[in-house]
Amino acid sequence: MVIGLSNLINKTLRTLDKRKFGKSEKWLSRNQQMNHEVQTFVFAHRGSKCNRPENTLASFREAVRVHSDGIELDVHLSIDGELIVIHDEKIDRTTTGKGLVRKMTVAELKRFDAGSWFKEDFRGEKIPILSEVLSLLTDLHFTGSLNIEIKTDKYHYPGIEKKLSVLMKSQQWPFTHLYSSFNIDSLKILSEIEPDVELSYLTNNRLKKIENGLLTDFITSIHPRKSYAFKHPVLTALSNKPVRLWTVNSESEMRQAFHENVAGIITDYPEQAIRIRNQIQKQPNDTN
Repeated sequence: MVIGLSNLINKTLRTLDKRKFGKSEKWLSRNQQMNHEVQTFVFAHRGSKCNRPENTLASFREAVRVHSDGIELDVHLSIDGELIVIHDEKIDRTTTGKGLVRKMTVAELKRFDAGSWFKEDFRGEKIPILSEVLSLLTDLHFTGSLNIEIKTDKYHYPGIEKKLSVLMKSQQWPFTHLYSSFNIDSLKILSEIEPDVELSYLTNNRLKKIENGLLTDFITSIHPRKSYAFKHPVLTALSNKPVRLWTVNSESEMRQAFHENVAGIITDYPEQAIRIRNQIQKQPNDTN
């Protein structure tokens, strides 16, 4: 593993040294700004997942209330072609129903409760479609960054990338957006449909995936598993692209990430993360 990591670093540095980045230069500039001029971004994972049912309007509303810099959510496609905000391919874990998202219509999905599994207080929450989330964030005057994870790593929904891009380009939103995925093919499609958007490659503990993320031109940021990034901080330090870690939940992990000035973290505890970050990193307007 050590030899593999060393070879990856050496290969990456050699390749980066020879390249003219073009599009990725602006993301390099953004990464430098994040590391040295502004605070680490805090993304609320599936909304404020620690105290609200994940990927529901209640969860996103709470994420805005605690002033999250960004919000992360997941999208699948229903059988009638709607963008469905839910993490799993099946609805079993987070609703009162059972079955595959891709085998159900929106009307069928909306019949099930998506809140009471978490806490009885949230009975009545429904699985949202993406347009409902966008409307909510607009009404709440959210001006941060929306991280839309395309869940095509286990099942590829034909046309989901086009449908998603059409929706996001349909109007001027008060917030920015980026797309993330474990499926590099989906990100490739989006790079052709929406060439100026930020595309984030989700990686686990596999060296090859991290190498692909670092060296693929249309990938503009990397979202590695926290354990791997903490074990190999040199990858974060040497990356020419913003690095955001998932899922950073303990106080010690948060403190480590903020001390290392990573570009961002994705966390179930956004309110706690923001409080700890503000103890460690200077406020953007603090010149002292």
